[in-house]
Amino acid sequence: MLETVNRYLSGMATPLLLMGSGLFLLLYLRGRPLLTPRRAFAAWRGNRGEGRRESVRAVCLALAGTLGVGNLAGVAGAIAMGGAGAVFWMWVSALLAMILKYAEIVLAMRHRRLDASGKCHGSAMDYIRDCLNERGLRFLGKIVSSLFALLFLGTALSMGSGLQANAVAHTLSGVFGLSPLWVGLCLGGGLLWVLSRGREGVLGVCARLVPFMTVLYVILSVAVLVLRAERIPQAFADILGDAFSLEATAGGVGGFFLSRRIRFGVMRGLISNEAGCGTAPTAHTVADGISPAGQGVMGMIEVFVDTLLLCTLTALVILIGDGAAESGSYMMLTLSAFTSVLGAYATYPLAAAVVCFGFATLVCWAHYGAESVRFLSKAPRFRRLFYIAFAGAVVFGSVSDSEILWQWSDLAMGAMTLINLLALIAMRREIREETEKIGKG
Repeated sequence: MLETVNRYLSGMATPLLLMGSGLFLLLYLRGRPLLTPRRAFAAWRGNRGEGRRESVRAVCLALAGTLGVGNLAGVAGAIAMGGAGAVFWMWVSALLAMILKYAEIVLAMRHRRLDASGKCHGSAMDYIRDCLNERGLRFLGKIVSSLFALLFLGTALSMGSGLQANAVAHTLSGVFGLSPLWVGLCLGGGLLWVLSRGREGVLGVCARLVPFMTVLYVILSVAVLVLRAERIPQAFADILGDAFSLEATAGGVGGFFLSRRIRFGVMRGLISNEAGCGTAPTAHTVADGISPAGQGVMGMIEVFVDTLLLCTLTALVILIGDGAAESGSYMMLTLSAFTSVLGAYATYPLAAAVVCFGFATLVCWAHYGAESVRFLSKAPRFRRLFYIAFAGAVVFGSVSDSEILWQWSDLAMGAMTLINLLALIAMRREIREETEKIGKG
């Protein structure tokens, strides 16, 4: 049932709207800020020093949420199910995702609130509700924003917890023979300890893990590319040749958007960078002392690092390596591609990178889920109950079938994306107001 629904929601409607909305906003904003990088970066630098620090910490939190299973198992799954051509559609979605990520962060920054302690809170739910409220549709605004929050919560308890734990547990099980259940219990316990330290604990962990794991992963990937440099041209030829093969051309427009290459390329790209679905603004709004446009620019950089850099490196390693999936595990397909070139000794730094990727993503998505709960109810006890449920989902996900979790994640994120994109288009004038401030003064 989920597969059938996802075939049309994630396979046709979501990719079409993602690319269409990204192109529309790019033209509506006259190419800014994507085509004016110098002025765009100046919008971020123009803020005071403490604002820049908070901005970078917010980006680390957002990257923690995206630099996870989507970069490793997600890319491998996209290639396995959609062919090498899926990588091309990940690139296309990433370029348009930059403007979508910018737009949703700008709106979230404009519509964020302060709590009783003076801390900033913002999310797509806030601007979706305000969008409808400002048009005299207060009841509808409450219903739609609450529905979005529930979908967000469900995604946190599946993709944000179960999929990450599943990837880490199966990696450590395949490499070291560790019990997935014990790995899940350790992840859940460590996560609850971090969450007990509040927002500063969450930001601190992400600010330390993200740079480390990114640099480590890039070094390992570049080493594979250097050792197999002669295969790189053929890998690019496979990507470009497969992107427009029979499935994408013979079936006309309908076949084009129902193509597995399009579906898995765009949707795995979406799960990688999360642009357009309204999740990342929840991380970026913790930045204080930064302009909406300035923080939006940092969101564009986030997409570049996540998809155009790291996902491309993963895809090239898989295509030029000699890896093979074990027991249908996409994570093991990625790891075996690395070890087929670097040798068995590469297993240990790779396992460390996977643990860092997975744990940082768990921390970020626990924050996302808690903000969804906060939107639905201000009572602190519900957030505490959510943390317990999230840790339970981590343990459950470590021993469950990842394919079911992928299907639910595609469904929930597809529905969130449809709602969020409609809000972005409806509130385009606000986005342009902030964009026009770039480069002034």
